[in-house]
Amino acid sequence: MLRFLIPFILLLLLEVYTFFALKTLTKSKFVLVAYWVVFVIVIAIVYYQFNIVQSQSRFSLNTGYAIALLLTYFVPKAIVFIFLFGEDIFRFFATLANYFSLDLSVKEAIPSRRKFVSQIALSIAAIPFAGFLYGVFKGKYDFRVITQQIEFDDLPNEFDGYRITQISDIHSGSFDNIEKIEYAINLINEQQSNAILFTGDIVNARAEEMYPYVDVFSKLRAKDGKFSVLGNHDYGYYAYDSVEDFNENHKKIEAVHKSIGFDLLQNENRTIVRGEAKLNILGVENWGASRHFPKRGSLEKVTRNLPDDAFNVLMSHDPSHFDYKEKEFNNQRDRFNLDMIKDETNIINFNKKIQLTLAGHTHGMQFGIEIPFLNFKWSPVKYRYPKWAGLYQEAGKYLYVNRGFGFLAFPGRVGIWPEITVLELKKRVKRS
Repeated sequence: MLRFLIPFILLLLLEVYTFFALKTLTKSKFVLVAYWVVFVIVIAIVYYQFNIVQSQSRFSLNTGYAIALLLTYFVPKAIVFIFLFGEDIFRFFATLANYFSLDLSVKEAIPSRRKFVSQIALSIAAIPFAGFLYGVFKGKYDFRVITQQIEFDDLPNEFDGYRITQISDIHSGSFDNIEKIEYAINLINEQQSNAILFTGDIVNARAEEMYPYVDVFSKLRAKDGKFSVLGNHDYGYYAYDSVEDFNENHKKIEAVHKSIGFDLLQNENRTIVRGEAKLNILGVENWGASRHFPKRGSLEKVTRNLPDDAFNVLMSHDPSHFDYKEKEFNNQRDRFNLDMIKDETNIINFNKKIQLTLAGHTHGMQFGIEIPFLNFKWSPVKYRYPKWAGLYQEAGKYLYVNRGFGFLAFPGRVGIWPEITVLELKKRVKRS
């Protein structure tokens, strides 16, 4: 009960401040009473979902919509609070000034709230309110195709212009509109890429979540194949409490990838051949810098039989792997106390070159601001993952972080839209 009481008090504080703002604009008792009735209804729905309903999964659709209701209703009010609290600070010091004033006419005067401040606060608060509504009803399926051309010095000539479509973070357990998913699959096929690479999190937790969408995703087409890896959610850590259930879910996940036509790479590689030239597709199991996620990925294992001068494209779900891959700790155990990779300890100074790494995982937090023509992007997730969306280059190596195909927990997207990435590999022309 206490864990609910403290958030309730904070939300009530936002509600009171917004009520004062509304009260400066209207004296209608009906509107003011209705305002509190809506508040009670919202709190009741959220409390019921999070404290009474015994859902099988914390990622259920009903839980997601409860989260959406909470954010849509209270985030705009946080903006109102900032404005009015700021005004209250002004009123406090103005009251002190009046109290000590020599002018007896203002000595006990307390400045009233200014109507225009409430108008500005409510007007600005309407922007995120509208944004959340759009994100829930439209934005979560507002698929965007982002084309990125990347140049390499060592790309084999035969692969100049090679096209890869990357998708990531399907999270099928969150879907509620199969027609929108069919549209997205057709959009992917329209890109006519040579290969399709999926970088993990096909479900929220359970393999069964993907069953209604297997036939849809099996329509994906790429002449050189469809390759995939697992993400942190695909291991079922969020749904199972025993080794037996975990192993059973893992087998089902593997079967789902096979049914779709994905070649699931679990610390493995595949080679695409053009004449005498080769391009390697590498896929590692999940490796995340956070202690909360499994560390099953092995760069040593996935590159063991590859020559040092090979051209490699790596799929690794978590972008933190790009920065930490020189110091992997594959001898760790996961929550089920299972051995990770028995023939390895720590890997230090990994030297084989991986020209391009593809990741996902962050979703861009499904919330942020992007202005492409100004090359500006921001999301709160950047403070957790410095490399959180788009293309990054470091020491001659590239990382592309996909913003995600689906959505998780919050059933919407605001400013960070679902992404289908088309990467065109180009041979860098040497200028004399």
